[in-house]
Amino acid sequence: MSVSGVLADSGIRALVASGAITAAAPVAEGQIQPASLDLRLGTVAYRVRASFLPGAGRTVAERIAEFEMHRIDLTQGAVLEKGCVYVVPLLESVRLPRGTSGAASAKSSIGRLDLLTRVITDNGTEFDRVPDGHQGPLYVEICPRSFSVLARTGQMLSQVIFRQGQTRIDDAELAAIHARTPIVSGAAVISDGLAFSVGLRPERGDLVGYRAKPHAGVIDLDKVGHYAPADFWEEVRTREGRIILDPGAFYILVSREAIAIPPDCAAEMAPYLAMVGEFRVHYAGFFDPGFGYDAAGGAGSRGVLEVRCHEAPFVLEHGQVVGRLIYERMVSVPERLYGAGIQSNYQGQGLKLSKHFRAG
Repeated sequence: MSVSGVLADSGIRALVASGAITAAAPVAEGQIQPASLDLRLGTVAYRVRASFLPGAGRTVAERIAEFEMHRIDLTQGAVLEKGCVYVVPLLESVRLPRGTSGAASAKSSIGRLDLLTRVITDNGTEFDRVPDGHQGPLYVEICPRSFSVLARTGQMLSQVIFRQGQTRIDDAELAAIHARTPIVSGAAVISDGLAFSVGLRPERGDLVGYRAKPHAGVIDLDKVGHYAPADFWEEVRTREGRIILDPGAFYILVSREAIAIPPDCAAEMAPYLAMVGEFRVHYAGFFDPGFGYDAAGGAGSRGVLEVRCHEAPFVLEHGQVVGRLIYERMVSVPERLYGAGIQSNYQGQGLKLSKHFRAG
C-alpha cells in the first residue's frame, strides 16, 4: 500500500519515468520543484466566449468547439488581452495510477500579476483538480484581469502537486509540529489550518502595498526584473494601520506573520471565511517544503497576499485575519528544498511584486 502524502520531487520523477506523466516535449528537470511540477503552455490559445467546466461525459475539446471565437498561434508569442478568456492545451498529459490525484494552482509570479489561470480536464466538474486515476490531456484557462500579457509556447504559468491518500495535517498534529519548530512568528492561531492576517504597520516607513493601475501596458512573461513598478502599480501607504479597498481593484499586500514550511510538509493557501468582508484573498498558491524554514526556528518568510475587493468599499485593518494555510504531509522529504540549491524568487520575502518588476 502506498504511503499517504504529497509526492516530493523524486516521486514526480518516478511518475515521469513510468509514463504516468507524458509530454509533447520531454519534461525538463527545471520543471520539477520540491513538491510540484510546472506545466507548460502548448502551441495554440483558443479565445472563448466564456469560462466553462466540461462536465461529466464531455471533453474540453468539445466545449472549445462550442465556445471558440478564434485561435492564436503561441509559437512566436502572442498577446492575451485583459478581460478575455483563453483555453490553452498544455504540453503535459497524465495517466495517473489509482490512488493518485492532482491539484493545480497558478505559480506565485502569475498570481501576483492578477493573471487568473485554472487547469481543466476532460469530464471535469472542478477547476484545478485532476481526479484520482485521471487519464488524458491537461488544459489551462487563462484570464488576464489587470494586465494584458505576452505569452509563448513553453511558458510555465501553472503548477500541479500530486497527492496519495489522506494528506491533510489536522490541528492537533499541526500544533505539535509548531511546538517542535515554530511555523509562524508570534502566537500560532490554529483552527482548521494556520490562520494568517494582513500586515499594515511596517517596521519602517509607510508603504504597505500596491494597487494595479487600470490602463497599463503589456507584460512579457519572459522578462524578469525588466519593468518599472510605477508603470503598472500605485503605491499604497498608510500610517494608521488601515486602508480602504476600492471595489474591483487588485492589491498586493503582505501577511503580518512570517511563515515557515518544514521539509516534511507542504501547504496550500485557502480562504478563511466568506463572511470576513467584501473582499477575497487570492488563494491560488502552494508553499513548497522549506519555504521560510530555518532548522533553528524563528525565521520565516512573509506571505504575499493578492487581494480583490468586491461590491462595496471595505476597511482592511492591521492584524485582520484574511486566510489560512492548510498544511499537508509529504510522502518523503524532497531532495532539494525551496530556497536551497534551486532558483527560488521569494525565499525570505517581505512585500514584493512579481519577478517581472525591477526591485527598489
